[in-house]
This record gives sequence, structure tokens and C-alpha cells, in this order.
Amino acid sequence: MRLTTLFGITLSLTIGIGEVTLPVAQAVQLRDGLVYFVQPPKLVEAITTYKDVNVLSATYYFTINVPENAGESLQKVTIAQKEGSEYIRYNLDDTRAFVGTRDRKETQLQLGSVINESKIRTVSVIFDPPVTPGQTITIALRPISNPSFSGVYLLGVTAFPVGEKSHGQFLGFARFQFYSNRGSWWFP
Repeated sequence: MRLTTLFGITLSLTIGIGEVTLPVAQAVQLRDGLVYFVQPPKLVEAITTYKDVNVLSATYYFTINVPENAGESLQKVTIAQKEGSEYIRYNLDDTRAFVGTRDRKETQLQLGSVINESKIRTVSVIFDPPVTPGQTITIALRPISNPSFSGVYLLGVTAFPVGEKSHGQFLGFARFQFYSNRGSWWFP
């Protein structure tokens, strides 16, 4: 398989008495049209607002950094449940995304669609327009409720660049630990 790399050119501008050099974005594309990130995004943080089982008002936050030298914009993120004794179902209509972190929310991002593929335990979040390189973004995913069973739940996060044929880059696992009856007392 031959790898074709489309490298950006360097653009030089003369401003007054100085010269500014601006790199143009790069793209990596295989001969068959498959598009890759030059520098893949990074999963910065994954956190849940509640760690108890059966909580109805939890939010799962996934913070992703799209580096300036990514070469392509971020089109889609998939979150796939890989481990956990119960399949987590989501309220897809309540999914949000924004520039920034969960503590420092900035600009709201437009979502094209949010799709649940229950057979493969995956939720896909599609950005419309795509997220440009050089931004840190956060996806807020709302479960219908936290799982009923305690334990460790692993959610694999994968990022896809723009393109009809884009290669997903696995960013890592979000590890959520859910507890039952934490700190509660039962009196007969």
C-alpha cells in the first residue's frame, strides 16, 4: 500500500518591514482516498458527574484536544462501550458539545446528528460544521440513568477527520467506576 502525503506549503507575506511565514494545513491521504490526521487529537479527560448506580441526572463529559497541526478538522467522535455488566443507554436529544472544558464552557458547537448503534454499543457524535484544529472541545453525553450494576465501565473514544473515507484514531478509554449504596444507611 502506497502512502501519499499532501504536504502544506509555506506562505510568506511581507508586512511593512517584516515577513510573516504561515504554514498551511497538511493532510495525509492514502492512495485509495482514506484520510488520516497528521497529528491525532488527544483525550484530555473523561468524567461523570455522579458515580452512584441508578442516578437519573448524570452527565458524562469527554474533553478532546484537536492540535493545531492535526492537518484535518474533526468530523466525528464515537464512544463505544467495551466493558461493563450493563449496556448504558443515552438520551441522545440532550447531547451537547462546546469549545472548552466542563468547568470553562465557551462557544456551543453545532451537532449534525447523534446516532446510537446499540448492536455495537456505540454512540456517534457528528459535528456540523467540523471542529477546526487548535481547539479543545467537550462532549456532554447524558445517560438515561447510570447503570443499575456497580463496577467498572470502559468507553472507548475514537476521533474521525473530515472525509468520505476517514480513518478513525483511537484516543483511549474513559474509565467510569459506579458504586452501589455508597454512604447510605438502612435502618429497619
